[in-house]
Amino acid sequence: MAKKSKIAKDLRLLAKRSAYELSGEKKVNKFSTRGVNRCKITGRPRSYMRFFGLSRLTFRELALKGELPGVVKSSK
Repeated sequence: MAKKSKIAKDLRLLAKRSAYELSGEKKVNKFSTRGVNRCKITGRPRSYMRFFGLSRLTFRELALKGELPGVVKSSK
């Protein structure tokens, strides 16, 4: 589980980034790459699947339970 302070920091940076993009300013943004994508369930920053918004571990658990629509095993 990720530390709450790390998650809060990432959320703050993502909020700043989206506010900057909406403002339409054209100055250099030195924090453009610091927003970290995290799993929506566990908060894990590594092995993030952008399409689902989940880490690979959470994705695998939910897929095996059948809770992700349209996801099937490739082998039997």
